[in-house]
Amino acid sequence: MIVKNGGRVSVPVDVVRESAVAGRVVLWEESARDGAQAKTLMSARARVRLAVETGRVFGGEGVRHVVFAAGFPAVCAEEFEAVRQVAVEAEGAVSVAAVCRGAVRDVEQAVASVRGSRHARVMVVVPASEAMARVMVHRAAAEALQAGVDLVKRARDLDEEVAVDVCLADASRADHALMGSFAGELTAAGAGLVVLADTVGAQLPDACRQMFIAVGAAAGGDTVLASHLHNDLGLGLANSLQALAAGVRVISSSWLGIAERAGLVATEQLLFLLARHAPELLGSEAEPWWTEPDLTRLPGIARMVAQETGVPLSVTTPIVGTGVGTISTGTPFVHPELFQPFDPHQVLGIEPRAVLTQLASARVVTAVAARLGHTLDEDQVRAAMAWVKRRAFATGRSVIDDAAFAMYLDGLTHTAAAAGSKP
Repeated sequence: MIVKNGGRVSVPVDVVRESAVAGRVVLWEESARDGAQAKTLMSARARVRLAVETGRVFGGEGVRHVVFAAGFPAVCAEEFEAVRQVAVEAEGAVSVAAVCRGAVRDVEQAVASVRGSRHARVMVVVPASEAMARVMVHRAAAEALQAGVDLVKRARDLDEEVAVDVCLADASRADHALMGSFAGELTAAGAGLVVLADTVGAQLPDACRQMFIAVGAAAGGDTVLASHLHNDLGLGLANSLQALAAGVRVISSSWLGIAERAGLVATEQLLFLLARHAPELLGSEAEPWWTEPDLTRLPGIARMVAQETGVPLSVTTPIVGTGVGTISTGTPFVHPELFQPFDPHQVLGIEPRAVLTQLASARVVTAVAARLGHTLDEDQVRAAMAWVKRRAFATGRSVIDDAAFAMYLDGLTHTAAAAGSKP
């Protein structure tokens, strides 16, 4: 809180900005906010739980490593109350943020929705390109950016305990020098972060890196840049890594990648890569964490988000998908370390599991049978393997579920027992 001492005013420390300046990585988590534009709706209770669980990935340092975008209060009264509930109940677990358009009334709503929550923030979206400024606010880009400076001052006047960030929409198609100049002015007006957004997800990686370098140089050393890079061309992760290479330390992401259209970089992918490969990605001297992230929490959070939003975890979803840790063919069964980039059990806490498909080898069939309580001889293994392949093609489904295989094995072993009992 603000402390007055001898006429001097001490403004609360912006822990997110402080982390970024210290070279620590901060995730700006968007699955509850931008994720709504992926045609999902998280209840207030689910948002609180997700915020708390995301913060717990970093132990007691969640407020310094996670900004949780709780929602867009101007949408409706229910959305305002959902954001408010997150601000109250997730306080101390993460830094809670409300997002708003660049309008005075919206800024006032956003500040009111998070007021009183420690480390709370609002993010004001301001158009940066000429085309976007004309569509969003019917002004030239420079006029829209100047209005953004005024809105930062207004927000700071409303409540100095609420940090204010500005997202420059369509930054990927905006003038770098203009953005850099106003990024410096926004910072001087009190903005904690200036977020550069590839709003349509069409920017190529080298151009993305150059944008952050150019804007940062023009803005000056006091400005802290952040990224919000969409995935329409499948480049969200690549572009986020380019932003990091350019020195950005606050990166927008969302669990399972859910966000408008094709989404953002997936939180679980970005976090996993940074936790496992920080020296290669950030430099050998990098110290990206106040507390090392607990990667074993990732699969559980991903399942929670999938259940709440209806966005499925697929076999091919990286890091947290249903295919992670599964083996269905022979050589990987014998030497799994040669066929996977990491040990799922050691790193994520995922138990390896043999899965029966039409590709099943004798080793896989034997292992699954043993899991179901059956010990097979060589003839039974050959018979079971043939049955698995016939069933897969007959049903048109690759995976043979355990229940069906168990029924087959019961019949197989019963037949063998009966044959062995004949005189």
